Amino acid sequence: MDITDVVVIGAGQAGLSSAYFLRRFGLDTVVLDAEDGPGGAWRHRSPTLTMDKIHSIFDLPGVGQEDGQDDTAPAREVVPAYYGAYEAAIGLDVRRPIRVSTVVRGGGDRLVVASLGGDWAARAVVNATGTWTRPYWPYYPGGGDFLGRQIHYAGYRGPGEFAGRRVAVVGGGASAMHVLAELAGVAAGTLWVTRREPVWRDDDAFGEVARRDAVALVEERVRAGLPPQSVVSVTGLSSTPVIRAAREKGVLNRLPMFARVTPDGLTWPDGRHERVDAIVWATGFRSALDHLAPLRLREPGGGIKVEGTQVVKEPRLQLVGYGPSASTIGANRAGRTAAGNVRRLLVARTLLSA
Repeated sequence: MDITDVVVIGAGQAGLSSAYFLRRFGLDTVVLDAEDGPGGAWRHRSPTLTMDKIHSIFDLPGVGQEDGQDDTAPAREVVPAYYGAYEAAIGLDVRRPIRVSTVVRGGGDRLVVASLGGDWAARAVVNATGTWTRPYWPYYPGGGDFLGRQIHYAGYRGPGEFAGRRVAVVGGGASAMHVLAELAGVAAGTLWVTRREPVWRDDDAFGEVARRDAVALVEERVRAGLPPQSVVSVTGLSSTPVIRAAREKGVLNRLPMFARVTPDGLTWPDGRHERVDAIVWATGFRSALDHLAPLRLREPGGGIKVEGTQVVKEPRLQLVGYGPSASTIGANRAGRTAAGNVRRLLVARTLLSA
């Protein structure tokens, strides 16, 4: 078993940011990542999701992105290239592919991080496993009887495979906007279905003040031990290039949620029935935290109570990419906060043992 100060699990934006600050604080840090290469979840995005279609990618601390970026390049190429260059520039040794199986309380006041690639005993752990590996696919009656195609947004690879088909897109966030904008003019027709009426914003939902307010609202939930909402669900939908394109193509005609799925389509409570050939579930993701189950962190409300990034039931564990830092909006701040928390914790424990 290897001994270290800190293990960071996950090398997406929040994990890399955490590792940067931990190293600046002089802490022996090991970064484990389940992917085959840099980029985190961005490696798996649709090839049609180009840089001009995403909100923005925030610079990682210490090394910014190169100027002159091609906005028409796929994000799944640009972002991993940046993350890989970042790892090299700061001299970060990311161990991959290593998928962590469990984190347990060990002896000597350490947490033990276990995987098929080895075990590490750490004085603290920063968990940055994100959400991409846990797509949320809600249950609706009749879903198993549908004769057409059903995919989650995580498996969406562009509009071409839906050419000439009638497609229902379920979900009210940026992912649904991406799919709807691309299917227009390619699919035979689209239906847009959401549980709640969309909240449209005239201002910049990703401006500095709006970002800060959104993060604060999500933080309230995790402090109360409730399952986090996504930052996007709090910000609402502002006028991005993707949304403007979808609106111009006339596909933002929202329908309320259907009651059941039938073999050939969808049925609403009032008896309305629409035939569809495919359903794209753009219904979001949940935090990938199964490996933390042995620590028994869940509160009665179903979430994990977190103060900033520090888990209340296990102060040696920091959660980044969870709740308010589950998007690029809060990831860098969370990395800095997590590293600061770890440094204070380890200094305090060193003084107590002296």
